[in-house]
Amino acid sequence: MKYRWSLLHSDPSAISRIHKEVGVSELLARCLVNRGVRDPDSAQLFLNPRLKDVADPMNLPNMEAMVDRLWLARERGERIVVFGDYDVDGVSSTALLLEVFEELGWPLPNVYLPHRLEEGYGLSQKAVETCLTRFSPELLLAVDCGSTAGDTIAWLRNYNVDVLVLDHHQIAEEPPDANAVVNPQINSAEDAPFRELCAAGLAFKLAHALVKRGREENLPEAFSFDLRKLLDLVALGTIADLVPLTGENRVLVSKGLECLKNTKRPGIQALKEIAQIEDRVGVFEVGFQLGPRLNAAGRLENALDALELLRAGEKEEALTLARELDFQNRERQRIEREMAESCVEQVRSKFESERDFVIVEGDLRWHVGVVGIVASRVMRAFYRPSIIIGGEGPEWRGSGRSIDGFDLAAALRECDDLLVRHGGHAMAVGLSVDPKKVDEFRERLNGIAKERISGEQLRPEITLDGESNMRELKLDTVSELSRLQPSGQAAPRVQLAIRNLKHYRPPRRIGAEQRHLKMLLTDGQSVMESIWWSCCDAEPPKGIFDIAAEPTVSEFNGRKQVQLKMMDWRPALGES
Repeated sequence: MKYRWSLLHSDPSAISRIHKEVGVSELLARCLVNRGVRDPDSAQLFLNPRLKDVADPMNLPNMEAMVDRLWLARERGERIVVFGDYDVDGVSSTALLLEVFEELGWPLPNVYLPHRLEEGYGLSQKAVETCLTRFSPELLLAVDCGSTAGDTIAWLRNYNVDVLVLDHHQIAEEPPDANAVVNPQINSAEDAPFRELCAAGLAFKLAHALVKRGREENLPEAFSFDLRKLLDLVALGTIADLVPLTGENRVLVSKGLECLKNTKRPGIQALKEIAQIEDRVGVFEVGFQLGPRLNAAGRLENALDALELLRAGEKEEALTLARELDFQNRERQRIEREMAESCVEQVRSKFESERDFVIVEGDLRWHVGVVGIVASRVMRAFYRPSIIIGGEGPEWRGSGRSIDGFDLAAALRECDDLLVRHGGHAMAVGLSVDPKKVDEFRERLNGIAKERISGEQLRPEITLDGESNMRELKLDTVSELSRLQPSGQAAPRVQLAIRNLKHYRPPRRIGAEQRHLKMLLTDGQSVMESIWWSCCDAEPPKGIFDIAAEPTVSEFNGRKQVQLKMMDWRPALGES
């Protein structure tokens, strides 16, 4: 058995109320309750996300001070630099803000995106010095970075540069002394609707706040500005940054995916064409087709190509840039594949499950542009929080990915004296370290993890929306579950335990490399198709068994049917 099965047990009275008053199936009502939606009114809001339900942007800490300072810069005609990040979230939020400033009448800001390999993440001293030399800004707006850059921001202020920080990463214990720091981590309640916004969501909030101020000031451009056209960029950044698709993120992504489908941006149109995306644009298409191509520029070279693509005005220009990003993405895939194989082999040769609660692995040869992706693969292979570090002169740089229940960013704060820089959030971090301190860092981090991670946590858990059966999983019932989308981080797809099944016919391997298993299963009354994707040579279910599966709707030659996407199986009670 691959996973620990955790069956959710919902409140029957809440399920019954939603089922009857909202008019949805009991299965959908149960899944809503499992996702924290416990009354009919909340269910209506969840199932029908509307932009009018998002909170006032001025509710964000320090938003008014940020708007005031930006408005002053507009009146004075000051030189502004938008200092972004090189990932999809940073690039899409930078593109969004440039569009807003341009259309609302600000002098068009300059842009600085740090070079991942030469300057590292965020407001590094090297990047900021280059930015000042190149643009001589009077105001610097840091986007998707800056929350832990206290020393660099103090240095900027000494050079009479005002600084604004628009960021969502965990903030330093002593917040940087910027003119305004807008970060939902500051003094906001755990249930605040904007708590999980990424930089793209925050950029949309800032745009909303600027439009509101513009209308208060009778700015003509503010009355004609349509915020909804920005939502394609918000969806790109939010999905790619793997923040929870709950609260306001659910609303922004739901509407943003609609915007992406019909986008008028030549850059996104070209990217969709290169990725061979036609009608449907969902979380998968953004996360695995559009996002990686936009990310490739910042991983291997400079993210400016991705920014130029999002801001391209002509289709031919956009297609040229999209082809270049596609080429860079294929090169990134090659580097990543070779590095991941090397890294997993290196870890496996010395891994001890009783000793290694956290994996920290570094190599001078490893490309720092893909360490985050490789960290994710290592984490999945060994199911341990994993930090992978690439060699880069006197400082090695790395990325980490965590498992459920272990706050990796908080653990790094307890290793602050061993690190040059670090930042991020509970599940994903970035850092720089002196290679001479890697062993000491690994040892301390493992000591922290041993105190906080139980043995049970080191086996991946699969959370199931309770038990079901083939009779319940009718085509219309399973089709209705699509109303729970978009699915993603903290917004799981429906997964169910289905018990006491057996093979109706012998299973068979499918796919070019025979990596998948196709099965026809029966509970004695009904028969249903099931696919176990990427199971490779894993043992097929045998005897009478239970499965953990996602019910889906498949369509072939115009005919729709329910298909079970299997994740795991176990012998039924009494079987061995």
